[in-house]
Amino acid sequence: MVQASAYKSYQQNSVLTATPGELTLMLYNGCIKFIRQAKLAMEQDKIEEKNTYIQKAQKIIRELMVTLDQKQQVAQSMMQMYDYMNRRLIDANIKSDPLILDEVEGYAVDFRDTWKQVIEITQKNQPKRDRV
Repeated sequence: MVQASAYKSYQQNSVLTATPGELTLMLYNGCIKFIRQAKLAMEQDKIEEKNTYIQKAQKIIRELMVTLDQKQQVAQSMMQMYDYMNRRLIDANIKSDPLILDEVEGYAVDFRDTWKQVIEITQKNQPKRDRV
């Protein structure tokens, strides 16, 4: 019980202290995790669990859509991809098709890996602050 409470506190602090870039990375990781859980539930013929996990992945995709910076040139392309991923998740849920989940997971992994590189490059290019 205490360990679970400590972990929950750690998770909350991670979110509260994360940069916007790190929060986006967390969203991608969460989406991937839920897609994988949905595939496992699908394999085990747990229809309600599959539905729940796919809906959680869809909520994350919608959050990514809402937080897109429309001033950036790439935002329109990203919006179209997120919309496509969301529609494919709906298809996967209706058809109980793990291959569709594999497709969406592939896109999410690619986005996550690219975003991780962006964060690393940004951090390298930021001037280091003097330590006190």
